[in-house]
Amino acid sequence: MIQFNLLPDVKLEYIKSQQMKRTVMMLATVITGVSVGIFVLLFLVVNVAQKQHIKDQNSDIKKYSDQLKATPDLNKILTIQNQLTSLPNLHDKKVVASRLLTYLGQVTPAKATISKYDIDFTANTMTFIGKADSLGTVNKFADTLKFTTYQTSVGGESKNAFSDIVLTNFNRSDKDASYQIDLKFDPAIFDSASEVTLTVPKIISTRSETEKPEALFQENTNSSTKP
Repeated sequence: MIQFNLLPDVKLEYIKSQQMKRTVMMLATVITGVSVGIFVLLFLVVNVAQKQHIKDQNSDIKKYSDQLKATPDLNKILTIQNQLTSLPNLHDKKVVASRLLTYLGQVTPAKATISKYDIDFTANTMTFIGKADSLGTVNKFADTLKFTTYQTSVGGESKNAFSDIVLTNFNRSDKDASYQIDLKFDPAIFDSASEVTLTVPKIISTRSETEKPEALFQENTNSSTKP
């Protein structure tokens, strides 16, 4: 059977435009509905769910805050915790006072003894009082301190271990000589952060170089020293 399209072209264009219009309107309606749905969902999240969440969080904060306030001696506990957190830093800054005996053995002449010493790790000062076989040994002791250098295990240039060495008091007799030496030391030689190696000049034989040195520390039978 043969069919003939008797509708004019204008009518056909009109029908197509109507169909497209309905399609566009349908899509617009769907998009509008989805947009409205998303808006409603966001509105509910912000104004209902989020407010409820904030309310719950504030309630928990108040609850735990009340629990902390009810803890006995809370301020003492917090103070102790702060002190504990500072312990590692304090440990790194502490001085290794045990190195002093090693240093004294390295720099003290074999023919000198120490009857008294004072060390101040805050002012970085030391005082030696003792005796030697002669004033020449005392002078060489002072010179040894002046030219002793050190180097740390972390590297770097050698530096003077001691400074401002002063032979404050001295006295001599037929048998020996007494002395007092005041000096400053570089705090790095007692720093626990690194190992330290002293380099002592070969001005005089020190106790660390003597096979059988006498006792380094001896009682001071005559503590008075005169210039």
